[in-house]
Amino acid sequence: MSKPYAVPLSPRGLSSIAPPPPWHYSGDFLIVEFWADPAAAAAVLPAGLILDPESPGHATAIFVDWQFTGENDELLDPARYQYREFFVLVDALHAGKPVAFCPYIFVDNDSAMMRGLIQGFPKRLGAVHQTRTFSAPSLAAAQVAPGARFAATASTAGQRIARAEIKLTNKVGDPSTVGLAGRPIVNLRHFPRLAAGQHDNPAVHELVVSITDNPRIVDVWAGEAQLNLPSVPNEEVSDLAPVRVGTGFRLSMSYTVTDLKSL
Repeated sequence: MSKPYAVPLSPRGLSSIAPPPPWHYSGDFLIVEFWADPAAAAAVLPAGLILDPESPGHATAIFVDWQFTGENDELLDPARYQYREFFVLVDALHAGKPVAFCPYIFVDNDSAMMRGLIQGFPKRLGAVHQTRTFSAPSLAAAQVAPGARFAATASTAGQRIARAEIKLTNKVGDPSTVGLAGRPIVNLRHFPRLAAGQHDNPAVHELVVSITDNPRIVDVWAGEAQLNLPSVPNEEVSDLAPVRVGTGFRLSMSYTVTDLKSL
């Protein structure tokens, strides 16, 4: 029997959209660092965060092929607990300390969406795909080696909003040099009220720091990168379109989530 945690709070907890923590994650990442217009990057930051003057406009685009489990062998239910994700992190400062803020994130799974909203990630539904590798060598299995090419795309509501491509050049010996490892992620947990007269008084509005236990980053490769965030109707991700693209990375990462810190 599972313990009800998220809605629906069903009698046995089996229908809950997300199981209770701890939450364990493992995934393959494609990451592209880039620089957006600093004014556009500053515009997505909530009150309490400012643009980092040491890296104005610097951001990362991240595509992940995830597998999740809680404490009840959820990984054996792959249709429910495998998913893909695309998000952007923008360099910022909180109280003078470097952080990264997530203004946009898209996911293809409702359980992952709920867990993200609980943590403050502003998740929306999307379709995300990336080149995979497999143990058996083949032209269909991009090998993790110099010269290999990996690509990823994201779309929402039938519109492509992102495409990245990375050509691997060298293995990275120190995972801490990857931008993802250097800055804690700060999110904005925001849940509005529907009651008349209370629309401007959200039930929850707080900055939080994402906490990960036992993070492991392995098999990190760097390479030449391309990134496109095309302009499409009714979306604003393209406001962060790169004015310059930096290094691309392919890596695998795992961690556990059990906690959240309010700022």
